Amino acid sequence: MFSNGFLLAHYVAALEWLTVLTAIIIIVSGIDDAFIDAYFWVREAYRATFLARRIKPLPIEALRRPPEQAIAIMVPAWQESAVIAQMIENSVATLEYSNFKIFCGTYPNDPATGEIVDRMARRYKQVVHVSVPHDGPTCKADCLNWIIQAIFLNERTHAIEFAGIVLHDSEDVIDPLELKLYNYLLPRKDLIQLPVLSLDRQWHELVAGTYMDDFAEWHSKDLVVRESFTGQVPSAGVGTCFSHRAMAALSAETNNQPFNTDTLTEDYDFSYRLAKLHMSQVFVRFPIEYKVRRRHFLTGREREVSVDSYVAVREFFPDKYRAAYRQRARWIVGIVFQGWLEMAWKGDWRSRYMLVRDRKGVVTSVVTILAYFILLNFVLIGLVRWYDPNLMTYSSMIASHEWIQMLLAFNFLLLCNRIGQRFYFVSRFYGLWQGVMTVPRLLVNNLINFNATMRAWKLFVVHVIGGRKLTWDKTDHAYPSMEQLQETRKRLGEVLLAWKAIDQAQIDEALARQTELGEPLGRVLLREGWLREDALADALAYQHGLPRAEFDQDAVLAHSERLPLPLVIRHRVLVAGDAPTGGLHLLAAGPPDTAVLEAAAAQAGQPPLVSIVRESDIADGLRLVTGIVQQPALEPTAAPPLLGDLLIEMGALRRQDLSEALDRYEPARDGRFGQFLIAHGRIDAEDLQAALERQNGFAPELVNNPESTAA
Repeated sequence: MFSNGFLLAHYVAALEWLTVLTAIIIIVSGIDDAFIDAYFWVREAYRATFLARRIKPLPIEALRRPPEQAIAIMVPAWQESAVIAQMIENSVATLEYSNFKIFCGTYPNDPATGEIVDRMARRYKQVVHVSVPHDGPTCKADCLNWIIQAIFLNERTHAIEFAGIVLHDSEDVIDPLELKLYNYLLPRKDLIQLPVLSLDRQWHELVAGTYMDDFAEWHSKDLVVRESFTGQVPSAGVGTCFSHRAMAALSAETNNQPFNTDTLTEDYDFSYRLAKLHMSQVFVRFPIEYKVRRRHFLTGREREVSVDSYVAVREFFPDKYRAAYRQRARWIVGIVFQGWLEMAWKGDWRSRYMLVRDRKGVVTSVVTILAYFILLNFVLIGLVRWYDPNLMTYSSMIASHEWIQMLLAFNFLLLCNRIGQRFYFVSRFYGLWQGVMTVPRLLVNNLINFNATMRAWKLFVVHVIGGRKLTWDKTDHAYPSMEQLQETRKRLGEVLLAWKAIDQAQIDEALARQTELGEPLGRVLLREGWLREDALADALAYQHGLPRAEFDQDAVLAHSERLPLPLVIRHRVLVAGDAPTGGLHLLAAGPPDTAVLEAAAAQAGQPPLVSIVRESDIADGLRLVTGIVQQPALEPTAAPPLLGDLLIEMGALRRQDLSEALDRYEPARDGRFGQFLIAHGRIDAEDLQAALERQNGFAPELVNNPESTAA
């Protein structure tokens, strides 16, 4: 096969030299990792032996005792329309905290995200929309700097001071106790970092599973060692709380731009600059137990299990190979290359040692793939020798040198230790089977890191030589569904309570009034002034799984004849045009009856799309299509109420009676609606007169015919 065997002999000799060089690099990195492992377990043993009796675990009740300080949450968002609403909704609904605000920054050339944040700001008093004054993407630090300015402005205009400023991303699932924990530690600590963990993934999701492996180990062990060893905690970019003192100090140093726009890992850079100011940093592992549903890896049956975990930030990390290595490439560029340029090798020997650990990956990730290549070559060479045992080869350098054999054996032991460490931490959070899967995922992880390193080198070289600016490299994010968060759509009152739009006392009183008036709960809450129309419309859309829309009077007028007017009036729906699916686009203040859906489907040949708008939008639209109010339509606050709504509010008519009357009413046959109600014994003449006087009192000059069909 090979001429006289010389080619193979030379190749094997070169491969053995390459093996020795690779093994030396790997053993240096492996000893470094083993030192971190040993430091962690010795520290844990010492604490368990000598400190456990003296230092009692802090109970959860202790977090709930201190008065709530104001806390701001920063959420930079670039092209996050798919997840930002769910993140805000879940945070407001589940946080065991009331004195907080969410400042969400968006860009003008990302209107989809901006519109959703606007809607969230209308729904929740805790949400503030920060519009960056220029197009994106710039970098995350730039967006954060504008958010910081909005926070400081909010402090001045509202005469408050945020004790803590928290950094989060739009895909984060925030632990309900997170702000309570920050509140307990502020202002004694200037940087508080919580663990970051991946949400559960299926065993076969190998790429996404690598994040479970990495973060379970890093945020249970490596960050603990780093804090203990150096007194410094690098921010993870999410789940980080900065004290007001820290943010003000760095803002004063940098002309109100505390986040460094010259790096893609502004969080990592921030913590190092805080350390130079000698500000206190802490990594907090606060233990909790929670329940989660998991499938048995053999039977496939779901079961509920208790998990010992921490108060932590959880999220879905990328599950596609390309997205994963692109995200990690951004981390490498920021931490390794830009960090090298910005921070060099400053600090004491402990800090420099940690910098070496942070930066060694650009070498070890390549060497690891080289080791796989060498191993594959030896396997193939073994097969060739098996096929032709008489091939000529040189004396094996590895076989003749005991120190090389010991080097390889020690590397194998270090690899076993690495697998064992990872197995322990992953099994602790995600179960035994996920711990087993860390072994095959190790290869996937190494391949991702290799591709990430190659991309990082490319980006950095092009940036340095070609002058190309490094911008926000978008990672597509996913947010867990309501089922994954173990939530379901609830009754309207429960939705509003969860969103903190109303309190329980208001719900109880509204339910009593609802029984008395026969009105839907939402209308009672609006009438009493306890709820804003936008909040009700958003809640109804969420409750019934329907999209939310804005009222467009021009579209409503242009399509006013697409459905019969009596049907539109009776069912209080409006036609806003054609849906993308080909059917009609209907606007309603709640889910419409089957009759109107069937009529709309028959008219267009396709089922309609129903969007939720405010009740006042429907009232304005009905006035427009019946000619009571000519364009321009009234603002919702100025529009006179409809006759039927006034009669209900006066107690002269029940909502059920009004609905039944509308079902029987035909304008061409029955004439004015008020007289129709009198003729059928629903109201008397005095009630009608009082309602008309009240209606005219709102805006008499704009009411052409108060007894017309839609009045």
